[in-house]
Amino acid sequence: MLKKLIIAFIGVAILIGTIVYIKLDQFAAMEEAGANMAMPPTVVTAHTVDEAQWEELIPAIGSVSALQGVTVAAEAGGRITQILFESSDDVEAGQVLIQLDTASEKSQLASAIAAEELARNELSRQKKLLKKNMTSDEALDRAEAQLKDSVAQVGVIKALIDKKTVKAPFSGRLGFRQVDLGQILSVGDPIVTLQLLDPMYVDFSVPQQKLSLLQNDMDVRIRSDAHPETIFPGKIVHIDLGVNPVTRNVQVQALAENTGEKLRVGMFVNVELALPDKRTVLPVPATAVLYASFGNSVFIIDEQKSEESGEKELVLRQQFVTLGSARGDFIDVTGGLKAGETIVTSGVFKLASGTKVVIDNTLAPKISLDPKPSDS
Repeated sequence: MLKKLIIAFIGVAILIGTIVYIKLDQFAAMEEAGANMAMPPTVVTAHTVDEAQWEELIPAIGSVSALQGVTVAAEAGGRITQILFESSDDVEAGQVLIQLDTASEKSQLASAIAAEELARNELSRQKKLLKKNMTSDEALDRAEAQLKDSVAQVGVIKALIDKKTVKAPFSGRLGFRQVDLGQILSVGDPIVTLQLLDPMYVDFSVPQQKLSLLQNDMDVRIRSDAHPETIFPGKIVHIDLGVNPVTRNVQVQALAENTGEKLRVGMFVNVELALPDKRTVLPVPATAVLYASFGNSVFIIDEQKSEESGEKELVLRQQFVTLGSARGDFIDVTGGLKAGETIVTSGVFKLASGTKVVIDNTLAPKISLDPKPSDS
């Protein structure tokens, strides 16, 4: 019995040893193959860094106001007998908008004109009598005073009739009509708004630190979310004399061309002030920067000679950089990078120094200083 157990044990040991030998041989072969296997280079997109000239811009948020804008109101009370405009009409300066009832004033005017004529005749008569020494200087003075009073009365009634003829004070576009035919108006009742839509004022604030850079006739560019494809050019026309003590901002007013009358009163707009001097920058695509708490970096592509094959190959080198201002899809690098160096522009989070790469820009995303996403 013992002999059989020993034989069985020896057989199991031989079987296990054979299996272990085979696996160890396989592991050794795999290790040798892994050591001899060369990883294929990583495909990346790349960008060669060049210097550029960027405008110095001061961004601001503005509000649109009319160059001329009023609410046309009644100067005198009365009943509306004619409405001579429609909402949104374009009108010229002096154009009649509404006519109030002037029947009683016209009757008073006729009476005043008759009184004026009578006073004029009386003055002529007194002058003739004075030449014949048949009247006194006092009577002549009373006649002259009476004529002046009559002329003044005629002027007062004509002025009242003129006030009841409401006219456009300047050329522009009307808003919604706020009165109806037959309505009784009191002094000051609103009739319609009138605005001059081209050009338009744009009011905005600038931090006091930028005050020394501002000057009249400085170019500004205005954009509105309502018309993102349009840039409205303008120039600074007024800079406030004081600084707001709460916000420490200075109020600025620009005059902008309202192409197609797309800007409307009360709109919020984005304003860019273009300073006359440009600065030299080293812009890189924002996607090329690997952001980290210990420092921001980019991957520079260096050309090296392979120790094994002797051929040239592209190898990554991580370089920490200092970043400046961003504009569009670019960001300015103020330190750590030189013009002429080539950097990786996508997928930087999965790269490391020493990685071998090949460049393929066929699928590289488009980059622009003024991007306009179609689905924004």
